[in-house]
Amino acid sequence: MSKTPSSEIPEFVKRLPAPLRTIAMWPRQLYVWMMKIAAGPHAEKGLFAISFAESSFFPLPPDLMLAPMILARPDRAYRFALVCTIASLLGALFGYAIGYYFEPVGRSLLQFLGYGDRLSDFQHLMQQYGHWVILIKGFLPIPFKLVTIASGLGKMSLLPFFLSCAATRGARFFLVAWACKRFGPQITEQLEKRFYFVGTVVVVLIVLGIVAIKLIPH
Repeated sequence: MSKTPSSEIPEFVKRLPAPLRTIAMWPRQLYVWMMKIAAGPHAEKGLFAISFAESSFFPLPPDLMLAPMILARPDRAYRFALVCTIASLLGALFGYAIGYYFEPVGRSLLQFLGYGDRLSDFQHLMQQYGHWVILIKGFLPIPFKLVTIASGLGKMSLLPFFLSCAATRGARFFLVAWACKRFGPQITEQLEKRFYFVGTVVVVLIVLGIVAIKLIPH
């Protein structure tokens, strides 16, 4: 079985006002929810669903669920990686369709997820490098949902889009499977340590935004 995530909350998070504390804790809470699915009888179906959803709207990557499932069943590591890859590709087609056929919905969704400001930069890269952007995306901090929806918005050719997604997503998930089999539980322990940091960064950005709004002359 995969390790149950610790419920201990760092002191600096406890000292935050209630609304900010909730924001700081949400990535961790979402992670704990994913771990419950990973430890349950429908783990593989849950992995498929999250891998599909992450390609268009779900905020956390399926790797966070894939890793503990592999640690619990190393003999199924590459099976789980294949499930992730297939679901992610289907989700990529869904994200592409949102951008291609429902442009206002695609733009609104990216704006809601906080990627609106990055859309024009990514589309500029697509104009310069085409499908190569998707291939190197696996090694850059570019959210996959931004890639899929923006590719649809930019009317990128479907076949190069699909093949590029298959290459980069397959390489990523099978690499995670290999790493988990090779290095074991240390990987999940390191992932868990990052969640309160992510939540705290979100809180800091919100506070800075409020301060900026108050300082800007109206």
